[in-house]
Amino acid sequence: MTDQDILARLWVREDGALDAITARYGNYLRSIAGNILGSSEDAEECLNDALFKAWNAIPPMRPENLRTYLGRIIRNLAINRLQASRAEKRGGEGVALLRELDDCIPGGVRPEAALEEKELASALNLFLSTLPEQKRSLFLRRYWFGDSMAQIAQRTGKSQAAAAMALSRLRRELKDFLKERGYER
Repeated sequence: MTDQDILARLWVREDGALDAITARYGNYLRSIAGNILGSSEDAEECLNDALFKAWNAIPPMRPENLRTYLGRIIRNLAINRLQASRAEKRGGEGVALLRELDDCIPGGVRPEAALEEKELASALNLFLSTLPEQKRSLFLRRYWFGDSMAQIAQRTGKSQAAAAMALSRLRRELKDFLKERGYER
């Protein structure tokens, strides 16, 4: 079943639409949530929440890329769940993962934050577009998909130390790239 078929089923509120999403993207979505949360049970709950959110959003939304749209939903849900659990306890791979980018991404809440977030997202996309495929893949595996250093090392054939060093250099490049565009920590 294609994404367009799934979207058409969601559009008319057909019962099997969520099963079709799970069949096509379930493992992908569980992987994103599991890498962030470190728990298959929490990842499964996030999957259910993501399906519910997609069901409620489509219609009126009609995403151009269903896989990316669902990935963004589950990633945000997993990060929110992680932050909520972080209030109860400190630590964990997911928290460390988010902290790695703290020095690169400026923060702060101001009235113009929504516009600044959009501009920052554009700058991040521009940065990623300047990277060679291997570096872009490494960056996305770590900071979008939440892969562990062991998973990245296995995927790239590098040692964990070499992968960590490459990511450190990429974060430094990102920080310099954003600084040149007026984003400072």
